[in-house]
Amino acid sequence: MRVLVLNADYPRFLSWLYRRQPGLRHESYAAQMAARNASLFGVADFYSRNFVGLGHVAADIHVNNPWMRAAWARERGLAVTEPAPPGAPTSRDAIPGWLQRTVAPFKPMLRPLARKVGLSPRLDAEAEKILLAQIEEFKPDLVLNQDLFHVDTRLARRIKQIGRPILIGQVGISPSRGEDWSVYDLMISQMAAVVDFFRQHGARAELIHLAFEPSILDVLPPPPAQNLDVTFVGAISADHQLRVAQLEAVARRYDLKLFGSGLHTLPASSPLHRCYQGEVWGAEMYQALRASRITLNSHIDMAGREAGNARLFEATGVGAFLLTDFKDNLHTLFTPGREVAAWRTVEDCLAQIERYLADDAARMSISAAGQARTFAAHTFRDRVAQILAFAG
Repeated sequence: MRVLVLNADYPRFLSWLYRRQPGLRHESYAAQMAARNASLFGVADFYSRNFVGLGHVAADIHVNNPWMRAAWARERGLAVTEPAPPGAPTSRDAIPGWLQRTVAPFKPMLRPLARKVGLSPRLDAEAEKILLAQIEEFKPDLVLNQDLFHVDTRLARRIKQIGRPILIGQVGISPSRGEDWSVYDLMISQMAAVVDFFRQHGARAELIHLAFEPSILDVLPPPPAQNLDVTFVGAISADHQLRVAQLEAVARRYDLKLFGSGLHTLPASSPLHRCYQGEVWGAEMYQALRASRITLNSHIDMAGREAGNARLFEATGVGAFLLTDFKDNLHTLFTPGREVAAWRTVEDCLAQIERYLADDAARMSISAAGQARTFAAHTFRDRVAQILAFAG
């Protein structure tokens, strides 16, 4: 089977990657893809490499990477507009933090309107044309679309017309309202509420969790000394108001080190500003987790009572001690108190930080057990096997 994985990257990550390697945007498509995957950011090539590992032909397309797209087009003699340099401002950058916080609860309803007025991620006509040409060239039997916003249902229907591939959509947040999802043969999500949403709207949907890629331990630098007491790695935004409240409480009592993005959305009075260590992506993110005696996890607000974000598997996968927010289904992924620690209230979180900072043996036991559980049950090889089984 020929499998094509479609994904999109955070603009801030792309800016970081191409600024870090100034000549990269002028390199070949293959060289840019190799650099993108070597960064280990996000899911990198973790899905495609495991499709290959199970005997299939697989490739990735990063649909919103303009420099990679331009290189692909030039190598085939196609006319293409020269992309702007990395770091050009986006429409989202111009939205004030207070407004982002106000509209956060209404995003699923507002996305169709935002798309119409240009405030939602979307490929332009040239990008769509090149993407469709890439799909024509690869001739996939299965397309796994991991970005339902850049590649919306209208574009998905055009993809479906190219050889009639099995079309699977994957999303971990509440999808846009008012879309016709019937173009997809299968929708998958790590959130049961999202799976239920798709089923209620007539689409076949299944629960498949995120995962960890154990082979990255072979390419990461040696583990750093654990010289950071408490860390949080991730985004701070209007979609994470519960997370912000927790982290601010931690910052008032402990030496919290905060790595991530979105601090500009917080008022100047937030104690998180003095905790900020900058952004870390991919391999640097994993090293920050490994340098932590305790690393914190808090799900996006829309997750509700469900656990399943990527940090669960990334932190445990690299052997970090994870203190995560308790969720009703957490026990189906990890055993609280044995493979991860879990907090139910902010006060409970603070108490557990104090407890585990003072108990090296307990931390080491839990982190080792968490890593073993992830290796046994939460790898991308496991998830790809699930996808193939559901695809039939």
